[in-house]
Amino acid sequence: MTDTLTAPSWEADVLESVPRGFLAHDWRPATGGRAFEVRNPATEEVIAAVADCGPQDAVSALDAAAAAADQWARTSARDRATVLHRLTDSLLEHRERLARIITLEIGKTITEARGEVDYAAAYFRWYAEEAVRPQGRSTPSPDGRSHIVTVAEPVGPCLLITPWNVPLAMAARKAAAALAAGCTAVLKPAALTPLSSLALGELAREAGAPPGVLTVITSSDAAAVTTALLADPRLRKLSFTGSTPVGRLLLQQSGARVLRTSMELGGNAPFLVFDDADLDLAVREAMIAKMRLGGQSCVGANRFLVQEGIADAFAAALGERIAAIRVGAPDREDTGLGPLADHRAVDKVRHLVEDAVARGAVVVAEADIPDGPGHYAAPTVLDHVPADAAIMHEEVFGPVAAIHRFSTEAEAIAVANDTEHGLASYVMTSHIDRARRVAARLEAGMVGINRGLVSEVAAPFGGIKQSGLGREGGPEGLHEYQQLKYLSMPGFHS
Repeated sequence: MTDTLTAPSWEADVLESVPRGFLAHDWRPATGGRAFEVRNPATEEVIAAVADCGPQDAVSALDAAAAAADQWARTSARDRATVLHRLTDSLLEHRERLARIITLEIGKTITEARGEVDYAAAYFRWYAEEAVRPQGRSTPSPDGRSHIVTVAEPVGPCLLITPWNVPLAMAARKAAAALAAGCTAVLKPAALTPLSSLALGELAREAGAPPGVLTVITSSDAAAVTTALLADPRLRKLSFTGSTPVGRLLLQQSGARVLRTSMELGGNAPFLVFDDADLDLAVREAMIAKMRLGGQSCVGANRFLVQEGIADAFAAALGERIAAIRVGAPDREDTGLGPLADHRAVDKVRHLVEDAVARGAVVVAEADIPDGPGHYAAPTVLDHVPADAAIMHEEVFGPVAAIHRFSTEAEAIAVANDTEHGLASYVMTSHIDRARRVAARLEAGMVGINRGLVSEVAAPFGGIKQSGLGREGGPEGLHEYQQLKYLSMPGFHS
């Protein structure tokens, strides 16, 4: 891969650099030469055709991962870290090319896409450093007759299933931890966004990852390939990021073989704004929590719960900011929001807005969207959204801020927790006692206090309730790919 982009041919240059097969020991076509199309959501045009893997191809990828597992597990932590450091450097070296791949396949603005590449690189850097930190403990037993030694070992070959909304960074968050722990991995990206994972697979090879350590399969039939892999006794771990219904199904399939699982599932994040909040800060952080990734984020603010004393000012200020967003071609430097993933996402946003308005919600502001092709949805602020509106209970995954007013702290907490999900929550208040008190009562795995962004490579990312199991990121993310072995040794006094 090279990084010389010459307009107007940059799109062809970028796409030409992406492998089109699937990666086992090496790159190869899918069985029968099958392929599926990848479309640019900003133009609706086909930009690539990639290998459409079936169960046989998936097993071939696992063959390679299983063959490499023992050697990679026995590779020293320092040598594994060296590969991850090289991959970190490579991601940053090819930052512009990778960002443009992301923009082409999912419509993320080029500014956000560059940030995603940096975020992905940060995960490989973090886990390169984490890989060499000692794990386990050694201590005498209470009676002194034995010595307790615990050793953290890699769980074995893993299946990593990633979503389309953050295609490179989510692959990095899983793969970096798995490889650092000494596991080999089969990476299966979403069918909407396979290109960035294919590019990552090639960069991992160039960084010195041995054949089979990171394999990549792409498929339009996720159920067929995942079913084949989950049934294979060589697979030891599943990490999945996606919807709660699909997560439940994968947990059922994994239960048959008692597979280790990490599940980062859907969210319905409340954004609580109390009367004592700093208005300018609340609006600024609300824009981050809502509009990052165009609202297509599992931790994106879904319900804005605003206390009555500040609600008018907050709705007006947020509406002014939302209405000013420039929606359009995501590769332009001045674009604030690109398209959504596909027409289904646009239809869902439209349905939720219409339902809320029919139930009494008021449209405060709406940005313009471009004419012509592309899956664009208008950034919108709704106020006076009633509790029975569908948007209060369904994950929007789009650029709509729904404001529901409350009077008391107890009411806000009750509404915030009135969901099966528990991934992220946000609290805006100037009182530290209230922040701590409310955060303690919110049913969520992560709480942003006067912050609209909770994602951090050094922090454990994950939810409770129907939002998943396990954690990614931080030291905890490494533990997800390790199993603990206890050694009982003769004691000093035995």
